[in-house]
Amino acid sequence: MGEAEPLPLSITVQETEDPTSKEQVTVSTNSSVVPRTNNYKRWMRIVLLTVLVLAGQATATLLGRLYFEKGGKSQWLVTLMQLSGFPILILYYCLSSLKKPTVAGSGTSPPASAVVLASVYVSLGLIVATYCFLYSVGLRYLPLSTYSLISTSQLAFNAFFSFFLNSQKFTPFIVNSLILLTMSSVLLVSNEDSSTRNRVSRGKYVIGFVCTILASAGNGLDLALAQFCFRKVIKTNSLPAVMDFVIYQSLVAASAIAIGLFVSGDWKGLKGEMEEYELGKVSYIMVLVWICILWQGFAIGSTALLFEVSSLFANSVTVVALPIIPVLAVIFFGDRMGCVKVVAMLLAIWGFISYVYQHYLDDQKPNKGEHNTSVNNEA
Repeated sequence: MGEAEPLPLSITVQETEDPTSKEQVTVSTNSSVVPRTNNYKRWMRIVLLTVLVLAGQATATLLGRLYFEKGGKSQWLVTLMQLSGFPILILYYCLSSLKKPTVAGSGTSPPASAVVLASVYVSLGLIVATYCFLYSVGLRYLPLSTYSLISTSQLAFNAFFSFFLNSQKFTPFIVNSLILLTMSSVLLVSNEDSSTRNRVSRGKYVIGFVCTILASAGNGLDLALAQFCFRKVIKTNSLPAVMDFVIYQSLVAASAIAIGLFVSGDWKGLKGEMEEYELGKVSYIMVLVWICILWQGFAIGSTALLFEVSSLFANSVTVVALPIIPVLAVIFFGDRMGCVKVVAMLLAIWGFISYVYQHYLDDQKPNKGEHNTSVNNEA
């Protein structure tokens, strides 16, 4: 009975008030459709960014292993290639300058000062440079399966840091996702072929293990801090803000690694390394170039995902690629692929779907609230 009352009330309003009231009613009716359309577009963006992150990370990691397998020895050079692709994004500024400038943000708060932004870019850039170098050390000394499974710990580190920095809530679906991803890693550990450890000494194996753990912690911290800075400092979710963040952070990180490359004297052996590379000079250059391009695509996708959804979501996407890497290693490097690795990969995908479903549920709650608000306003 109570639901029939708003109908005659709305008819009376249309008959007694001026035409402006009809426009208001039309706008309120259409507003219930606009969020639904925007919701589909948002999920399309999330899907495309997820594909970009997965493809970039998996392929770049395999190329990094190929570099070391065929005679490459410089962790500094591989790390520099991970970070030096940011000049590609300068094309964005060239294209955007041809368009009319748009009003940025909602104007609710003033933008951060140049000094504050510079401190954010420098701090996070140094963190990125540190954990990328540590990842390169781990990739050189560890088998791909061991390296990838240890790297899944970045999700747990990110969840820990996000709990304190971004008030991350742990729902049953998110906890289920973390458990499944952890089980996937444990399965890969139990399936690790001991013969693969004989490629390097035990001391180097331990160094690679510790460096990968520290790199995973740094990666989790960086994503949590990036989300915090977008919310509290940058205060905008616009594409220009993402591009600025990626470019300046990469500039700082690449500069730090370039300095390390020259200070360590590692650059002196690069010419001989290229000449002795098993696949030839051209392949040596192409491997490094594609590492540069693919890691830059990964950086753009993960940064966009962390403010589109959350840092924990962005990190969970990167974790999904890690169990896939051993499968690709079977195809391209002839590694063994048993039933345990297949189960581990399926568990990782299941965990990721569980996490995505939780975000789908969260995405429906605001829409329901907005619909109830529009109905009450019409009544």
